[in-house]
Amino acid sequence: MPPLILALDTAFSRCTAAVFDAGGAGVLLAAEEPEIGKGHAERLTGVIDDALTEAGATYGDLARVVVTTGPGSFTGIRVGVAAARGLALALEIPAVGVSTLEAIARSALAKSMSGADRPTDDTAPVLAVIDARRGEIYAALFAARGDVLEDPAALQPDALDGFLGQAWSADPGMRLRLAGSGAEIAATALSGRRCAIASDTDRIDPAILARLGAAAPTGEPPRPLYLRGADAKPSSAPSLRRKIAESIP
Repeated sequence: MPPLILALDTAFSRCTAAVFDAGGAGVLLAAEEPEIGKGHAERLTGVIDDALTEAGATYGDLARVVVTTGPGSFTGIRVGVAAARGLALALEIPAVGVSTLEAIARSALAKSMSGADRPTDDTAPVLAVIDARRGEIYAALFAARGDVLEDPAALQPDALDGFLGQAWSADPGMRLRLAGSGAEIAATALSGRRCAIASDTDRIDPAILARLGAAAPTGEPPRPLYLRGADAKPSSAPSLRRKIAESIP
């Protein structure tokens, strides 16, 4: 069995588990992405089981786990990170984290853009934006090749132009690709700028998440990325720990 990666994303309303064959060019073997809203702790074990079954694999075939670490739903992030760390400990494999903003930006680069000012080349940077509610957004700016140009931050939409000040100074005519659940909010806030919105903006491509995880260095276990204080209590998923233990010879 080639090295398999389990990719988990519970940062938003989907409960995603995907199995990715990291050998050769890399192939997505299975992906389960039910739209559940809440209740990730109760559903994640079954979603992982379904993905493994579809891929014809078991927990013992996994070589690495990758999980989105936020920003996003406080409870959802905790559930995903706890599951990834639990799997890594039980299976003695690495667990790595990828920020949701990076995963959104990378997913957007693989999608078509819409808007009158859509980029005609591949050099336009990507502004990943998440609707954080309470009148705020989470945002980060990435170069077309994936490098971070502006670190993740929580801010009000009317502060977005200032957040991008250094980028505007470097290129006043810069075109932006907007991606994420806050893309429309950002487009309104940046109405005087040249922006294009990615299609399917609220979905993280599980294959891209897995590829990011395959390339990520191992070392410290993944930790939640919170850009503001949590407003929910931690959740646990003991059934997942039992399922892991039962699957190991």
